[in-house]
Amino acid sequence: MSQVIERSSSSAEKYQLRERLFKTEDILPMWVADMDIVTPPFIAQALRERLEHPIFGYEEMSESAYEAQIAWLQRRHSFHIEREWMFYSPSVVASINLAIQTFTSVGDKVIVQTPVYFPFMSSITNNQRHIVRNPLKLDEKGDYTFDLQDLKSKIDKDTKLLLLCSPHNPVGRVWSREELLALGEICVENNIKVFADEIHSDLIFDGYKHTPFGSLSKAIRDISITAIGPGKTFNLAGLSISTLMIADEKMRQDFEKVYKAVHFAEGTVFGHVAFESAYREGDVWVDELMEYLTCNITLLEDTLQEHANILTCKHPQGTYLLWLDCRGFGLSDKALRELFIQKAKLGLSWGTSFGKEGSGFVRLNCAVPHAVMQEAVQRLHQALSCL
Repeated sequence: MSQVIERSSSSAEKYQLRERLFKTEDILPMWVADMDIVTPPFIAQALRERLEHPIFGYEEMSESAYEAQIAWLQRRHSFHIEREWMFYSPSVVASINLAIQTFTSVGDKVIVQTPVYFPFMSSITNNQRHIVRNPLKLDEKGDYTFDLQDLKSKIDKDTKLLLLCSPHNPVGRVWSREELLALGEICVENNIKVFADEIHSDLIFDGYKHTPFGSLSKAIRDISITAIGPGKTFNLAGLSISTLMIADEKMRQDFEKVYKAVHFAEGTVFGHVAFESAYREGDVWVDELMEYLTCNITLLEDTLQEHANILTCKHPQGTYLLWLDCRGFGLSDKALRELFIQKAKLGLSWGTSFGKEGSGFVRLNCAVPHAVMQEAVQRLHQALSCL
């Protein structure tokens, strides 16, 4: 995992878009949510073996691939799902859009819990639905929680869907069973369906446990649409493969009508191979990855202790995304961006892109080799020392 791979000569998004987004290529890009850590060797080997077959025509995703994910979810998260509940999807965002089109109508309201992954909001507005913001509560210790009283106050007859990010991007929370159950019960009572984006569910740090939203109760399962895939966990985003799970038969039938109209088909030959290999062979690698990421986070935290009066970072419970609290700088968001770009030479995700509640924050991707993390920490330390 410590091997540093040159990606700037490829079409990697985080390098290709530096000039457009940061007005310079002289930054260390740590914003896009993929890893600069080498994809697991057993997956690469499975792809090489598939390359020995000289035909790459239409293929169905094999039943053994779906079975591998079913077994993974049972093994890792005690989440029992049935094969008939599952749909292939090229991405979670594609699935969000289909769910909005299926389970809401133009003009309906969809709940988001900001600050949150920005395609949640654009997916709502692009489909001519209305965003209902139910901001997370942030306490003095830097902990985020659901604001259920605010949620209840904003629900009306036009509120049809809630987009849940679990684990949460960007704040790094792994929601407890009790928190999710309270949220789910409100949605059941008000006939609100829940799209659970659980793409980061395998990236959980010691001391925490991911609880699949659809595992809480039958009533909650029957209002749930769960999206999950190997893209974040195994660095396979470029293969465009994930799955969507809907247990309720009526919801599944309604979704299938919209799904077939889009015609995703079954994805790519190589996506199928990587998907199955990841879920069959990936347990040990993921455990090692989380240990590796913990070391990277420690590197940052050690440096931040020297600057705790202006910059802090709550240790994440899940994901490889660090949510840095920069409010101590006392700077505007524009000035904050200039500091990170011009002084620290770091390309990060700006907090306001996740909603107005992200003002004063930035998101940093720590899924990089140790040497890259050390370079980022050094750049940050030098910039802060000059203030």
